[in-house]
Amino acid sequence: MEQRLPTQNVMRKLAAETLGTFALVFAGTGAIVINDASGGSVSHVGVGLTFGLIVLAMIYAIGDVSGAHLNPAVTIGFGVARRFPVRLVLPYVGSQCAGAFLASGCLCLLFPEHNTLGATVPVGSPIRSFVLEIILTLFLMFVILSVSTGAKEKGVMAGVAVGSVIALEALFAGPICGASMNPARSLAPALVAGRLDSLWVYLTAPVVGAVAAVFMCRLIHEEPSDLNKSNEILR
Repeated sequence: MEQRLPTQNVMRKLAAETLGTFALVFAGTGAIVINDASGGSVSHVGVGLTFGLIVLAMIYAIGDVSGAHLNPAVTIGFGVARRFPVRLVLPYVGSQCAGAFLASGCLCLLFPEHNTLGATVPVGSPIRSFVLEIILTLFLMFVILSVSTGAKEKGVMAGVAVGSVIALEALFAGPICGASMNPARSLAPALVAGRLDSLWVYLTAPVVGAVAAVFMCRLIHEEPSDLNKSNEILR
């Protein structure tokens, strides 16, 4: 039977997800905006590393409070894996979107002249970006599930593993699909900047990839029951 958490604990978790997702979107899309505003001083490599490093930092900063999902697709993936209370999925997603919108709103006030605010837009075919986003999110969620189960020492390095995957995928796939892997990260700047073209790609593909990763993890790991164990960093 699912154990219900005290209301105060739930509010702390939701506040942590709001703050963490704010940091992710503000730093990550902010790096894109500042790179454009400064004539490329941040660089594509710098943008990719910024996304990876801010996620790494937030996992260690708030991971013990909310799990530092920072991503509706990750929250849904944990719910499908039965490692997260289903009743908290929607509140988590709402908090993540709230943090993302706050971040995009701040960037809009700071850089009102910027046209996209770091929104993800496919280069070329939207279908190609759709497939890329599914695969990228599958890899990300697979790593998250893998490093958050099993031996305790895996949990200690979870932040490094997850942040590294995000940076890696942003570095090689970012120029084509944006390497969002996160519906909240794409939704907020798109709505604030009014860039809704191909938004469906970034709202649906990460969720498909995250759910697929749950079944992939169950197939590959020798002890599927490990997927139901509590995670010391991401719970």
